[in-house]
Amino acid sequence: MTRTTSTTTPSKTTDAPSRDFVKKSSLYQEFLAEREEILKHKWLESERLGYDIGFEHALLDWIRKHRESWRATRRKG
Repeated sequence: MTRTTSTTTPSKTTDAPSRDFVKKSSLYQEFLAEREEILKHKWLESERLGYDIGFEHALLDWIRKHRESWRATRRKG
């Protein structure tokens, strides 16, 4: 017996306004800025150590060492 399932995908035109709203939100902008800092940290630490430390390790290390001061600096403007 063959079972077929049908999936529906939302049309691109109905999703566009909600995607634009998310991309413009301050929360999403903060997420992107923080992610960029983590990726920079990953690159710098990987270069320093001579091997790729991986995103998860970079994330946890950056949170422990830099997140608080980074956020404080961003709040000051």
